[in-house]
Amino acid sequence: MKNEKGGRPESEAELLELISASLPRPSPDVLTGIGDDCAVIRPSAAKGIVQLLKTDALVEGIHFASGTRLDLVGWKALCRPLSDIAAMGGTPRQAVITVAAPTSWKGSHWKALYRGIGKAARAFGVSVVGGETVRSPGPCFLSVTLTGEVEKKHLKLRSGARPGDFICVTGRLGGSLKSGRHLRFSPRLDEGRWLGAERGITAMMDLSDGLGSDLPKLAIESGTSFTIAPESPPCHRGCTAREALSDGEDYELLLTITPSRWPSIMRRWSAHFPRIPLTCIGRMTAADFPPTPLPSGYDHLRSQ
Repeated sequence: MKNEKGGRPESEAELLELISASLPRPSPDVLTGIGDDCAVIRPSAAKGIVQLLKTDALVEGIHFASGTRLDLVGWKALCRPLSDIAAMGGTPRQAVITVAAPTSWKGSHWKALYRGIGKAARAFGVSVVGGETVRSPGPCFLSVTLTGEVEKKHLKLRSGARPGDFICVTGRLGGSLKSGRHLRFSPRLDEGRWLGAERGITAMMDLSDGLGSDLPKLAIESGTSFTIAPESPPCHRGCTAREALSDGEDYELLLTITPSRWPSIMRRWSAHFPRIPLTCIGRMTAADFPPTPLPSGYDHLRSQ
């Protein structure tokens, strides 16, 4: 490659070579990946498998501050949609990535970004099979489209919760932005697949906008309401209960569990994931029951 000193790539071909060198080799189900007009994928021949499809975007100044290390931006860009695959109980497969970057970007910028993307792809078994690179007159923008698979019988949706179900969360909440965890988190893929295979898990979603915004979304999709103790969410050290409810970008899992299965699930969860708490914070109620008032999390169309 000509551009060995990190100067600005002189052509799309040179940039493509730089990007490809940072990514893992595609899995065997990728027949044609980066370099052609479209990727060619061999779909799973296994019975009972359904495909998952997710898209997600990152904008400089919204999801990461100007000057943030680009390898961390790349990691976050791929891990955000991976968290959604986890919430469905699925396994990720292929990604296509679009980057709109300032014209000032040099090869070193691209290398750093794709070093982070490549690290996440290797860690979680994702094949990056294509995308697009364009110039941007404004801030940096990334869009990731991700596929995944899950056995239909293990698929978890937001719409399955019923009155009486326990409301639970994995991990701890709050302080993601001030601690930098929003750039370094690991999506709960192993945990999501384990929960997806469990009887008694009635609904699941990832926590990206904050519990105060995401729990009402799950309740609406399920045609229910909810009650929780406002002090019940498990907090990261140094965080208040309000921050745990409203900060957002936790990338933990929010789920509902039938009461009869809770003791068994909790016992086996503790054996499988001893370092990750699974905490019951409330119960789903009938739709006409007034929900517990919660501070709102993040809303892209309302927040300034």
